Amino acid sequence: MSESNRQLLTIGVVILTIVVSIVLYLAGLIDWVLIVPVVFLLSGLWFLALGAIRMGKPIKYERSPFNTMALGLLAIAIGGAWLLFSANWLYSLIVILVVLAALAFAAAFQRKQLH
Repeated sequence: MSESNRQLLTIGVVILTIVVSIVLYLAGLIDWVLIVPVVFLLSGLWFLALGAIRMGKPIKYERSPFNTMALGLLAIAIGGAWLLFSANWLYSLIVILVVLAALAFAAAFQRKQLH
């Protein structure tokens, strides 16, 4: 898949995540203040998928697939923590710390495999 196709696909996914968030609000499943965290969650899922797509054919001088996937995990953590903050702020802290620990482990294992 060429880079221009990925960019066009990403624009479509961003529009779709906004639409899904608004539909969830209109259906009464989320409050209006939770539209942005849902966009973060869905965008994070897209970043994970995009990282997996890039693993097949990495591009020179471009962000690595691991970096894209890490960005996706961080977006999911921020969105999830924001959603859980209404229940209890400790849940938000737990989500962020677990994702940071997972990223640290993944980075350590990736460096071990490269060297």
